[in-house]
Amino acid sequence: MPYWLMKSEPDELSIHDLQRLGETRWDGVRNYQARNFLRTMQPGDLFFFYHSSCPEPGIAGIGRISNGHYPDPVALQPDSHYFDAKASAEKNPWSAVDVSFVEAFPRVLPLGLLKQQSALLELPLVQKGSRLSVMPVSEAQWQAILALR
Repeated sequence: MPYWLMKSEPDELSIHDLQRLGETRWDGVRNYQARNFLRTMQPGDLFFFYHSSCPEPGIAGIGRISNGHYPDPVALQPDSHYFDAKASAEKNPWSAVDVSFVEAFPRVLPLGLLKQQSALLELPLVQKGSRLSVMPVSEAQWQAILALR
């Protein structure tokens, strides 16, 4: 089973929001490489939920892909921060997936801690200059992160 890491700003969607909602749409991805990763996700895939752009960035829990990719509807909404004037109902280059809650960690696993783990040296998250909001996680990296809980 493929594993993933997906970033969200907690004031937009946090692990606790997902816990409260149970399931929601993951949209607004506006990087082609990250979008391509979304398009390979399958229902049942697990992902680490990463809180970004906040006082304590880090992995806050686990979610599950509950529905595979489909055209991102917010790309067509002019009042959305993620609106794309070039997108249309016939030709929408962006994708969204539905996600569901699995687990909130007792504490956020901070980025500094993740960077100290030799098993995570190849994880794009800990590499300098990596800004992807969606990225694959290997089985070994998944297990190494789970061991930090």
